[in-house]
Amino acid sequence: MERLIGVWIKSLRVEALDGSTLRESLALLDALGVVCPFTEVIHLGFYVLPSRGPSRFFGGEARVLEVVATVVRDVLGREASLGVADGLFCCELAAREGVVLAPGATDEYRRSRPLAVLGRRDLATTGRRLGLKTVGDFAELARARVNERFSAPVLQLHRVARGELAELPGQRDLRLDARLRRLREADRPDEQRGFFGQRGAADERAHAAALRLRQRLGADGVAVAALRGGRLPQDRAALVPWGSPTATSEGDAPWPGQLRAPSPATVFAHPVAVQLRGATSGPVLVDERGSLSAPPTTFAFASSGSRAVIWYAGPWPLVERWWSLARRRAHLQVLLETGEALLLVAESGRWSLAGVYD
Repeated sequence: MERLIGVWIKSLRVEALDGSTLRESLALLDALGVVCPFTEVIHLGFYVLPSRGPSRFFGGEARVLEVVATVVRDVLGREASLGVADGLFCCELAAREGVVLAPGATDEYRRSRPLAVLGRRDLATTGRRLGLKTVGDFAELARARVNERFSAPVLQLHRVARGELAELPGQRDLRLDARLRRLREADRPDEQRGFFGQRGAADERAHAAALRLRQRLGADGVAVAALRGGRLPQDRAALVPWGSPTATSEGDAPWPGQLRAPSPATVFAHPVAVQLRGATSGPVLVDERGSLSAPPTTFAFASSGSRAVIWYAGPWPLVERWWSLARRRAHLQVLLETGEALLLVAESGRWSLAGVYD
């Protein structure tokens, strides 16, 4: 039988009507899936993962148990009862009791458990009358004697008691996996997928990490970048809660004067004052018609030396709210001798740095 690590969280055993139990169960499943992608949720409150692979990766079974305990605390803020044993049936018993069995000790442990752990009250009652107190006592009965006294389901339990079956019939909640899958799909934001529609392992790990953070920080605690309608790069960039719809209002308005692609990779929240001069060292200005007073030849920050301008494009005038207090601006793209590509904005006779291109 495969050696398994069991994770038992008693507080998740009773499902809350508000759906919080399922959400917490899914969050923990995704988080444990980062530790081991073969993690399974057997039923509410009980998870298993194989011991062999993670033990090799983390440097021992004890280290895996430490990592799993930390994950549960980070995701749920609670402690888990952990156990290790061979086979699903004994793994759940060990996890409930917080027992880590040594390799080869599972058979003795299983046989020492009270008969009631097999989950049949009628078997436990009849067993007491027959002097059968433990799972081992029941396992010693001949198969023919069990067949004479008990029904077919109890015959399956007899095989579990003897170690011939690794799990109890009905031990797994077969509907839970589908319920969690539906919840994950409903909770998953729109995303860029692979060529065939799949998500990679890195995507799954990032999704699980973001989900853990949102569980701890709240719905608005994790933000991602999104595009929206606007004329300027700083107007179009926005931070939205992770997992929220990312639809933009870009198609709701024509946005006349909008700067076209490519957009600068870096946009400044506060403009940086710069100077732009022509061949005669005089300042370059933008007139009312949106034309430059002279071709720009030199760029300079207020606190550093000048650099030569080897190429420029624009300007592109922008007038907003012309019906009230009109705000006149003009944008200019410049390429410096050092290879830097910049987006500049002129307003009220002054130049400032609005963005930097990659």
